[in-house]
Amino acid sequence: MSENSETKPDRYVRPPSPESLGEAPGRGRLKGRRILIVGGGQRVFDAATDPIGNGRAMSILCAREGAKVAVADLNHTSARQTVKHITDEGGEGFAITADVASEADVQRMIEEAHRAMGGLDGMVLNIGTFGKTGLDAVSPEEWNKIYDVNVRGPMLCCRAAMPKFDNGGAIVFISSIAALKAGSQMAVYDSSKAALGGLMRNIAHLGARRGIRANLVYPGLVDTPNGREAGAGRPSRGKGHVPFGRQATAWEIAYAVLFFLSDESVYVTAQTLAVDSGLSGM
Repeated sequence: MSENSETKPDRYVRPPSPESLGEAPGRGRLKGRRILIVGGGQRVFDAATDPIGNGRAMSILCAREGAKVAVADLNHTSARQTVKHITDEGGEGFAITADVASEADVQRMIEEAHRAMGGLDGMVLNIGTFGKTGLDAVSPEEWNKIYDVNVRGPMLCCRAAMPKFDNGGAIVFISSIAALKAGSQMAVYDSSKAALGGLMRNIAHLGARRGIRANLVYPGLVDTPNGREAGAGRPSRGKGHVPFGRQATAWEIAYAVLFFLSDESVYVTAQTLAVDSGLSGM
């Protein structure tokens, strides 16, 4: 390096807070609420080292904040494991098995959640399945199956749940910054996640007369089992410029969801929030 060369300081890495690590105590922000987390289980990538996933973190956090929580997932064992985390901490949780691609399953899931908790005040749609990269590698049949889960599934959940909601409820959609940037190279996944924005705004419009709010979270690069699995297939994932120098934790996504479920956002609807350290905006 020449004497005239400028040396750049090491990138500042934003240290995690107690909230980032899931170590902060609850503050009663959802006391008395009844929340359904659709996709509250967790995929296993490496059981020995897996961090907590988004859906499980959301479920546990809602319970810590005083809510009854119904945890729905395609994998019943995983849903039960999430509920065990909740009950081990003294919370109240219920496990439900459901395939959101099945209208009958969705209707049953909503009925079970409503019955188990004695009502429904909030719902988080943490639903998503991946696809292959590019266009040629994805058949029209595969494309439709992914849209059945990622777009039609949330629509079915809203259609079945909204008549069961008490006035003033909240719905939170979980999208992805893949809806804003083409970095994943999975056109079917990216476009399906982008479609959620239009669905969310329509649900917000439909719910406004009853005070039912709908908002959307765009998670960025998050250190979860799903994220690690995606990284195994794409070694470049997370290796580029991340403004805060690290990936998010699932708890950081969960706290954004908590804001939209709580009365702190009582005058907020039809809005989006990217939790990505600015990756989608810079």
